[in-house]
Amino acid sequence: MQDRRELETRLDVLQVEHRDLDHAIDNLARTSGFDQLRLGRMKKRKLALKDQIAHLKSQLLPDIIA
Repeated sequence: MQDRRELETRLDVLQVEHRDLDHAIDNLARTSGFDQLRLGRMKKRKLALKDQIAHLKSQLLPDIIA
């Protein structure tokens, strides 16, 4: 059960980081003359987080193959 708790904790951390990054991207995009390169890097990081979140969720879901 410890492994499951560790996965859930990691998932929570990644989801918070993803949400925070989403807000930061929105705020940066609203400013005039924003740094396009920085915005691109932030979006790339957000996508990587989304992939990690999906992977962790798939590990936490039980296999229902009968």
